[in-house]
Amino acid sequence: MNIRIRTAGPATILDLDGPLKLGPAQEAFRDQVQKLIEAGSPHVAVNLAGVTDLDSSGIGALVRAFTTVKRAGGKCTFFSPPRRVQMLLKMVRLDTVLDLVEDEATALARI
Repeated sequence: MNIRIRTAGPATILDLDGPLKLGPAQEAFRDQVQKLIEAGSPHVAVNLAGVTDLDSSGIGALVRAFTTVKRAGGKCTFFSPPRRVQMLLKMVRLDTVLDLVEDEATALARI
């Protein structure tokens, strides 16, 4: 998985590209979110458009990112999930827990 980092106003945007599954991809994502919090960037928007596959560990990583950012006093929003990812999140009912929106503009407006 490749993670590209960019900023937009007070938010740091993580563009994910590739499968978010058990192993290095999930660990890299978790570590990146932790580094942002430690660096004082509490507002994170995660672009899911490039996520090609998602397993239970990947779902866990998204939930962990959301709670880590929230505990640090920030806001975490996920946007542009591909249809398959959106269906998986809906199936496990996380679409109502995670702040999941359609596009980047909406995500940034919530931060």
